[in-house]
Amino acid sequence: MPLPVVALSSSSSSPTGGKPPFVRVNDAYVRAVQGAGLLPVVVPPSLSAADERTLIDSVAGIVLTGGEDVEPARYGATRFATTETSHAGRDATEIALVHAARDAQRPVLAICRGLQLLNVALGGTLVQDLATERPSAISHPRSDLRSTRVHGLSISAGSRLAAAADSLVFDVNSLHHQAIDALAPGLRASAHAPDGVIEAAETTDAWWVLGVQWHPEELVDDPQPWDRAIFAAFAAQCRGPA
Repeated sequence: MPLPVVALSSSSSSPTGGKPPFVRVNDAYVRAVQGAGLLPVVVPPSLSAADERTLIDSVAGIVLTGGEDVEPARYGATRFATTETSHAGRDATEIALVHAARDAQRPVLAICRGLQLLNVALGGTLVQDLATERPSAISHPRSDLRSTRVHGLSISAGSRLAAAADSLVFDVNSLHHQAIDALAPGLRASAHAPDGVIEAAETTDAWWVLGVQWHPEELVDDPQPWDRAIFAAFAAQCRGPA
């Protein structure tokens, strides 16, 4: 039986040192998706509306990956000095993919920036810099500890995340300096860090969408099952009814 095909969003580099720009996505996403029994295809950050419709008709699900900060103007904010450079083509492509996935009822797994982009695409806003706007004892941007679980979560009972991970508490890594501020209509928070930062959100209707603020793809080789279970739950949705 053919493996379900899923789209992975990507970024692109700028020309540097005489090298041409290239489309890129971290290999950890590819390995995590393949490990869940899915066939990943990388989506360039420059699709036309016609390309996006063709893509949605051709895939079983979408993974929105991490990366650059979303352009603040897209959620009505003025850019902070600490906000990283945005990628206009990527923002436009992924926002259109969210809307197309909703129309076609394709499942979506959104990771880190992916969760933030999802929230913006559906009408929510972001905290541009946690250290500035929401200082706490937790340092969330720990990119030096990609595969280390650095803080705990509290997960809402009855949520998709709780069902997927089969747990209401576990520890996660943390590589982000932004987070959800105002939740978009149709989304609900399903996990929080100890300092109150929203660490997961999901749709409130039948469209299967799960967004997480940490990076489960970096933890699928960990002895604990929670992060593999998230990809397995997404894969089950991509396969559809048995």
